[in-house]
Amino acid sequence: MHYPTGYTFGMPTPELFIDPTTVMFGKLLLAVLLGGIVGTERALLAKQFAGTRTFGLVALGASLFVIIGNYVNLAFLGAADIQPTFIAAAIVTGIGFLGGGLIVFQGNSLHGVTTAAGLWMMAAIGMAVGFGLYALAIFATIMVLILFTGMWYVENRFKHWFAEYIEDSHTDIQKI
Repeated sequence: MHYPTGYTFGMPTPELFIDPTTVMFGKLLLAVLLGGIVGTERALLAKQFAGTRTFGLVALGASLFVIIGNYVNLAFLGAADIQPTFIAAAIVTGIGFLGGGLIVFQGNSLHGVTTAAGLWMMAAIGMAVGFGLYALAIFATIMVLILFTGMWYVENRFKHWFAEYIEDSHTDIQKI
């Protein structure tokens, strides 16, 4: 079903009551806030180089691209065929390039994959804000924080458990 501009699922949205420029600024502020929160976790707890500014910029940029795509699509309706989903696809490609630069091999270990995945998620969250899916963006940010912080604890517990298990296995083999 198609609803008129300013309506989502038949309900009026803030765009009907507030200046559209103010709504755009609010979207950008929310994207920066959500990206900054996740980036701060990466900088302080995970001690990663890509932190508050990087994650905030990725979310801001993704949101801005989506807002531009939506605005241009409405402003030139009928004159040009501009699809905001094409812009979203280009954002995913660009973030893939940026994330690839973060992944580094050091000896036999791989570093930066989680940070690259976090940047990829921030691009998605920024796009959600740009498209006006605020609750989804906030919930996704909470899920990212749970994965970054809560699962870090679980992962370390497993590492300690497996280290103890392997030591016990080697001790049993040496007894034989």
